[in-house]
Amino acid sequence: MSLMFGGRSIQFARVFGIRIGVDPSWFFVLFLIIWSLSDSFGELYQEAEGKSFALAVVAALLFFVSVLLHELGHAIEARRSGIGIAGIDLWMFGGVARMERDTRSAGEEFRVAIAGPIVTLLIAIVSYAAAVAIGGSDDAIKSLAINAHGANEVVAILGFLASTNLFLLAFNLLPGFPLDGGRVARAIAWRLTGDRTRATRFAGTLGRGFSFLMIGLGLFFFVQGVVITGIWFVIIGWFLGQAARAAVAQTEIASRIEGLAVSDVMDAEPVAIPAELTADRAYDEFFLRYRWPWFPVVDSSGRLVGLVTQQSIEGLPEAIRPTRTTASVMATDAGDRESSLRVRQDDPLETLLGREGLVRLGALMAVDSDGRLRGIVSADDVRRALSPALSR
Repeated sequence: MSLMFGGRSIQFARVFGIRIGVDPSWFFVLFLIIWSLSDSFGELYQEAEGKSFALAVVAALLFFVSVLLHELGHAIEARRSGIGIAGIDLWMFGGVARMERDTRSAGEEFRVAIAGPIVTLLIAIVSYAAAVAIGGSDDAIKSLAINAHGANEVVAILGFLASTNLFLLAFNLLPGFPLDGGRVARAIAWRLTGDRTRATRFAGTLGRGFSFLMIGLGLFFFVQGVVITGIWFVIIGWFLGQAARAAVAQTEIASRIEGLAVSDVMDAEPVAIPAELTADRAYDEFFLRYRWPWFPVVDSSGRLVGLVTQQSIEGLPEAIRPTRTTASVMATDAGDRESSLRVRQDDPLETLLGREGLVRLGALMAVDSDGRLRGIVSADDVRRALSPALSR
């Protein structure tokens, strides 16, 4: 699934420069999958104590690797289309590739949407083919349902990967926004109507329809006594409905602020501290004068080099402040697009929505192509720009 913007997560890796994070709910689902698979593998290898748990852990982790590869498919195709990726998050219901802006054409939308399912299909095919090559067709077919008693352990895991990826493929291709199938439906409607907003509303309606269907199925299962399955269907259905409404709202807002750049809303007269200024002078001339909690720091040519907080200077003993430069106590820009302190002044305004740096600091530094500080854009500036769009 690929979505604009998004929330926070715990970073655990970077792949191709893309931040990979996990939501706390991911650990809960990982535990449930391992617990469920331990029972299934335990029936296959009753004679080997501990083997079922080890296989369950390996299979569960490989499943989430499959989900990650699916999202990387979206992310890499989005990058090829010039769309920045704020990160990929693994969470309760799989994964989300968080795009910094929406797609700009029906063809771009289709390519980004279909990239993930293509990766998932390839994983399923490769897993099944490997299972056949190792254990033969009979064991490979049985392993799809974790039913190949006495089969090679690798075959059992490969069969599980093939079957779960086929299920993941089928679920994601349901034509309900914001699932991949819904985004494909949106691309088709967009191509036919030439209107992104109308296409999004159509796909969102499909998404809400499928959410009601899943909630209905969940209630049916619950009444029939299949309680756990029923609860999961209701939860997933509710999530799809909420996600569809949010995705439609995001697209409409993005459409209404389309054409606005960071430079259109930023304060073009930023106050910055020179990197070579001593800490005592920075404290007296900036923090005590302006009463702001932080300031950008620039070098002699005006390039943004970091950010210094009042707390970092106050942490220095007064006696040594005259001997320390502001650069020695500042926080440097990590370069992570998600949490970066900076944004290009010519970037579309929609790329700021959901940026962790904007949420954490309350503002971002706008720079030109050479990295020179040209302005500061605050969360209030963004809110004011969004107000006309939200009131329409």
